Amino acid sequence: MEKNVTGMDELLAGYAAGSLSYPAQALVGAHLELSDRNRGYVSSLETLAGVGLDDAAPIDISNRDAALSAIFDGDDTLLNDNVPLSGTHSEAASDVPESLLSIVGTSMDKLPWKTLLPGVKECKFGEIDGCVSSLLWVRAGRAMPSHTHHGTELTLVLKGGFKDEDGHYISGDVAFADGDVDHKPIADEGEDCICFAVTAGRLELTGPVGRWFAPFMR
Repeated sequence: MEKNVTGMDELLAGYAAGSLSYPAQALVGAHLELSDRNRGYVSSLETLAGVGLDDAAPIDISNRDAALSAIFDGDDTLLNDNVPLSGTHSEAASDVPESLLSIVGTSMDKLPWKTLLPGVKECKFGEIDGCVSSLLWVRAGRAMPSHTHHGTELTLVLKGGFKDEDGHYISGDVAFADGDVDHKPIADEGEDCICFAVTAGRLELTGPVGRWFAPFMR
């Protein structure tokens, strides 16, 4: 479960306000899909935001008629959230939360996984909004090298679970780490652990084994 309650509350508030980076917004959306723990809280935040908009004074829109014409003269399918846009995913990836599909793109078994360490695979999706997102697949019972962060890392468990110095995380849980955290995540026994991670800043390996592997993890 999430141990950093204050950090999680700030993350959920940012999600409700739409102020997070795109990868973080997607991560929290996937968390809400997988777990019902914070859905009521986010719904309340969104309701409060709506009340704030209702109470706000109206603002004049310049070139109102031209803006409306551009909307209604455009492609009607763009106004319908239920119609997939060109280039979106025609095949459902049942093992990937809907919120992550725009980043992950396909099912787990079709991704270009690369071996990061023995028992650890990674699939990176590049940088968006100053954050790097990736999937990590850790073999059951395998430990990651000890590491800390020059920045922040959000990790959402999609499958299986892991534990570290801060607690135990299972599917739907979000772990938060920054420069104050030096941890060594260990995947649960019995099932491989798959996580979606969003990082801002670089990771620093801190243990003797990790420092040996550091050149291979860049």
